[in-house]
Amino acid sequence: MAGYGSVKRVIIWQVCHGKFQGFESKAELIIEEGVVTQIRVCEVRGRKPLPPSELKEFVRFVEAFKAEIVQKWIDYFVYHRQLRCTKIEGRVK
Repeated sequence: MAGYGSVKRVIIWQVCHGKFQGFESKAELIIEEGVVTQIRVCEVRGRKPLPPSELKEFVRFVEAFKAEIVQKWIDYFVYHRQLRCTKIEGRVK
């Protein structure tokens, strides 16, 4: 299989939606070789995108919790495990 050693496995994974007072944006995590390499923010059809200040907070949140988000998605969708909600208090730094 010559030539296949340089092929990277890239997964685009729509992960979460950020909502605020009728506004909504979604974050897609780009995963290469099992590592989150990029967070791409997209608009949701039929909704106005998050205001800049809320969008910045949403991206900061996804960046801070990206590993936990991916792990919970794997646990739920791959292993069909029941998940407990995680309560996050305070602002993300």
